[in-house]
Amino acid sequence: MRIGLLSFGGPAGQIAVMHRVLVEEQRWISENRFLHALNYCMLLPGPEAMQLATYAGWLLHGWRGGIVAGVLFVLPGFVSILVLSILYAVHQEASVVIALFFGLKAATLAVVVEAVLRIGKKALKNRVMVYLAALAFIGIFFFEVPFPVIVLAALVIGLVGGRVLPDRFCVIGAAAAEEDDREIVIHDRLVSEVRPSWRRAAAVTAVGLALWFGPVALLFAWLGPNHVLTTESVFFSKAAVVTFGGAYAVLAYMAQQAVEVYGWLQPGEMLDGLGMAETTPGPLIQVVQFVGFMGAYRHFEPFDPLMAAILASVVTTWVTFVPCFLWIFLGAPYIERLRGNKILSAGLSAITAAVVGVVLNLAIWFAVHVGFANVLEWRGFGVRILLPDLASANVPAILIALGAFVALFKLRWNMILTLGIAATVGIVYALILQPMLLGR
Repeated sequence: MRIGLLSFGGPAGQIAVMHRVLVEEQRWISENRFLHALNYCMLLPGPEAMQLATYAGWLLHGWRGGIVAGVLFVLPGFVSILVLSILYAVHQEASVVIALFFGLKAATLAVVVEAVLRIGKKALKNRVMVYLAALAFIGIFFFEVPFPVIVLAALVIGLVGGRVLPDRFCVIGAAAAEEDDREIVIHDRLVSEVRPSWRRAAAVTAVGLALWFGPVALLFAWLGPNHVLTTESVFFSKAAVVTFGGAYAVLAYMAQQAVEVYGWLQPGEMLDGLGMAETTPGPLIQVVQFVGFMGAYRHFEPFDPLMAAILASVVTTWVTFVPCFLWIFLGAPYIERLRGNKILSAGLSAITAAVVGVVLNLAIWFAVHVGFANVLEWRGFGVRILLPDLASANVPAILIALGAFVALFKLRWNMILTLGIAATVGIVYALILQPMLLGR
């Protein structure tokens, strides 16, 4: 719950907070196991941070721990988006509540940069790994190479490199617990061990699919195939399967379908929903909840508009995140058993290096959009370059971000104190100082 409440800034911010809490503060999970689990989650469709939380919970306490960790990670974002959606639809006052997250969003930038440095220090142990990270960053930032392509390319390079130059590619440690990991809660001598088997895989798949598609079948039988709740449950079930690389990968498709095909949103409202998801805790893919809410609010028969919208929020969230539990509970035992495989470790080490470049790309993208209201794009010769409009600089957000950098890197404040003070400063500015300045 705590990680869920503090997870701002999209996947980069969420992974940064999780790394800080799980690895550095609580010492529940070692650096190598964290990166190993993260690499697996990066290969899956859906929000990797939520899946990583579920993975950690599963390691600690089996499927019960996975459910608790995954649900509590998503819950703060679900409640926040629900409140904002109601205000947006009924009162059109979501901007007032979004102001509460003004300081947190700016301060999260420092947490993201810290995560890039920490993970980079652990993963980029030689020149080959540095080159892979640089290539991944250049590919995604300047040439917009799809995230799944980068991950798969890194995996192939790592698998080949593990055979040719194993000393350069086997960066992630093997299964044996390291000497400095003795104080870690999750290590090979104490971890909740589940032996993979065909019988277990079949049972997990059957239960997961029943939980995923059971509500969809009930809506189909109750309201018919053309009702908005049924349509949304089917549409977002499909979106959950193709959401590789985070929410941005499927955002354009979702916006086009929601506006032009189904009429759930008005043009421009998708950006409002994305703004809510970016400035509230939890996975960025939670924007699907806003889309479902507005669609049912406009096509509510035979319910009350607000009741239909709340039901849609629950349904869209359910079909989006239930598959994540299925992927983790089904695949995690196999991934854990393969931790000692040197060739696979080389492949995952290469993915880790590429992920450093991807997270750096997210950090820069996040920094530009936090610091400037208008960001232009120059495109030519297959290259994209972000050009922030200097006249649109968000000075208060930049100052809060700089203050967070000083607090974390210079003063060595803990994350809770830093984010708490940033949130307070943001609230004072957005709700008091900014209206006063505009009034003048």
